Amino acid sequence: MTSETALITGASGLLGRQVVAAFQRIGWNTIGTGFTRVNPPSIVKLDLNDAEAVEETLDKSKPQVVVHCAAQRQPDKVEADPDASIRLNTQATGALAKAVASRDSSTNPCVMIYISTDYVFSGQPGEAPYPATAKTNPTNLYGRTKRDGEWAVAEATASGVGVSLRVPVLYGPTSSNDAVGRKESAINTLFDAVWKAQEHEVVMDDWSLRYPTSTEDVGRVCADIASTYLARREQGKQEDLPRILQFTSEDRMTKYEICKALAEEVLGLPLEKKKDGTGRMVANKQGNDPKAAVQRPFDTHLSTQELQDLNIDISTRSFINWWRWQMRAYKK
Repeated sequence: MTSETALITGASGLLGRQVVAAFQRIGWNTIGTGFTRVNPPSIVKLDLNDAEAVEETLDKSKPQVVVHCAAQRQPDKVEADPDASIRLNTQATGALAKAVASRDSSTNPCVMIYISTDYVFSGQPGEAPYPATAKTNPTNLYGRTKRDGEWAVAEATASGVGVSLRVPVLYGPTSSNDAVGRKESAINTLFDAVWKAQEHEVVMDDWSLRYPTSTEDVGRVCADIASTYLARREQGKQEDLPRILQFTSEDRMTKYEICKALAEEVLGLPLEKKKDGTGRMVANKQGNDPKAAVQRPFDTHLSTQELQDLNIDISTRSFINWWRWQMRAYKK
């Protein structure tokens, strides 16, 4: 039985739940933290803005790996409450990284994995795919808070091991099948749009490219990174480890194309107007509204070369096949 322990922040969230499950599958002890959704002893309450509470949690759990999933990850909510978002996404991340680094040593290693985003890049046409070493230039505040979080982790763990893992938009099992559960993912919420389009006209973005990636795959990659980096840290060979990693699926779709796939391939529903003239989804190819509070990038496709160089499995689930299985919609 392993004695290794992983501490996962945001463990009650869409990604955090799958990160916990991935470490449990390889036999690690896991301790999750949450703020609004807790379930002791597996998920304990932790306010990441409370430095003393963070220190106490680390001292009690004595983790070898900390996976930092907790964040305000909805760009519109970041714009609506920038101060709180900066405190959580950037300042709390830096404080956590410093606390982890202060407990890291050659005899008692502690590795930090910070979940970041593809939104650190501008996504201008022709720039993607982005290597991990590409210059960051986020187009919105959400991307800037996560980019600044990366910088904070790199600074705090300069003499130890801290790595940022950039991922794109995620989908996966939600905490419930109702509207509240679906809001956990920007992909899951599109089911509501598909159903609405059966009765009303719905305008959907058909410009920005997305690469929806399974939270189960991201969880597996986090566990593989932890094992790889911890082994190198214990050998004192961490200097040549990359401090930025990127993981993504290759399922390239706009939101309109995602809706079309979910409707036709999973739910068996049309997106065109019905004979009675009701319902329709309209593809919007115009791009960002210059007056919109959040400017979204066009294409932030990530290169996974660094993971490949580490011999970490970058395979991903089929987007459509996963949803067919999830919805029990086996199309013949």
